[in-house]
Amino acid sequence: MQEILRVNVSLDDFMEVNGAGHSVCMAVFSGTADGPYFQGRILPHGVDTQLRADGKPMTLSARYILEGTDDQGKPCRIFIENNGTGTSDPVIHTRPFLVTDSTSLAWLESVDLHSTVEGTADGVVIHILADVA
Repeated sequence: MQEILRVNVSLDDFMEVNGAGHSVCMAVFSGTADGPYFQGRILPHGVDTQLRADGKPMTLSARYILEGTDDQGKPCRIFIENNGTGTSDPVIHTRPFLVTDSTSLAWLESVDLHSTVEGTADGVVIHILADVA
C-alpha cells in the first residue's frame, strides 16, 4: 500500500448533542492535502460526524471537498467521504470513497482505498492509501 494522499486537518468548531443513550459530535474542519497525485486545500464546511451509542464503538463519517491541482497540473476537485469505527487503538482505520472531476485521477473512483487517522496537536492527519502498480 502506498500513501496517495495526506490530508492535514485543523479542527475549527464542534457542535454536540447528548441524548439518553447516544451522543453526536459534529466537528467542522479546514486544512490542506498533498501527495504524488494532488496538491490543494479543503474547501469550507468539511464536517466529521461522530456517533457514540452506549455499549458500542464510536462511528465516524467525514465528508469534504478538496480543491487544487492534479498530477498533470490541471485544476480539479476531489470529494471524499471517509467512514470508520473507533477502537482503543489511537490510530483509527477508515474506508474512504472518492469522486473527482480530474480525468487523470479518475482511477481513484474505482481503486480499493484504506486510510488511517492520527491525532495531532490541533487536529488530525489522514493518510489515504492504495495499491498502486
